[in-house]
Amino acid sequence: MRTLKVLIDGLAFPEGPRWHDGKFVFSDMHAHQVVAVDMAGKREVVCEVTNRPSGLGWLPDGRMLVVSMTDRKLMRLDRDGLKMVADMSKLAPFDCNDMVVDARGNAYVGNFGFDLHKNETPRGTTLVMVAPDGVARVVAEDMMFPNGMVITPNGKTLIVGETFGRRLTAFDIGADGSLANRRVWADLGNSLPDGICLDAENAIWVACPTASEVIRVKQGGEVVERIKVETDAFACMLGGRDGRTLFVATAPNSDPEKCRATRGGRIETTQVDVPHAGLP
Repeated sequence: MRTLKVLIDGLAFPEGPRWHDGKFVFSDMHAHQVVAVDMAGKREVVCEVTNRPSGLGWLPDGRMLVVSMTDRKLMRLDRDGLKMVADMSKLAPFDCNDMVVDARGNAYVGNFGFDLHKNETPRGTTLVMVAPDGVARVVAEDMMFPNGMVITPNGKTLIVGETFGRRLTAFDIGADGSLANRRVWADLGNSLPDGICLDAENAIWVACPTASEVIRVKQGGEVVERIKVETDAFACMLGGRDGRTLFVATAPNSDPEKCRATRGGRIETTQVDVPHAGLP
């Protein structure tokens, strides 16, 4: 049994974890900050995002992209601050959330599709792609809360965690960034997927908040490992020097007011056998 140790705590709600350029970077969503932390737990604020940050990614030139949730915009961090890349409000019915950016700079952005915190009934929504020039378009529809996403190392397959579909869904990626050949990559049964990451054996680590665990899943749905967490696991990422550190973003719940009041969010880590692969 693997055990988790706390890297940092006192967070509002950590999401969108990434390993980039030797650093661990994540969104402290309800604190409105993007944060970087080293392996000793020393943290720094990368930028402030007024309308809540979520998914993170990087363009080929190294500039960071960040999803601005409640105004449904994609932002880019330039030397002189955040700049809008695209306004997705006419394409995404509700708050935007996670994102993956491919090697060409195309950003695939999910959204809630409904008001989660007011307990609305889940309904299908869109997956939006934003090209490097800022042109945004819908590339998939009827997605049940598209959340964590990965791209395989060859750049040809996008896999999306559909939280309220309880599945991982795969698409072929076209030369223009379009998606085709939609299929179920893994049926997760009763597990609701949130953030995900891919390893070098083509297995996916999935954060499952309602089950308070992170699971490692093979294509087809076989769960080959489970790691329990003390509260709820909302996202995960493989990184570290050898790609074998599994970072897990945990929190007692996702309610914005409760998260800001309790500051129970953590980044927790453990070592695993198979290293990171693909994107992010």
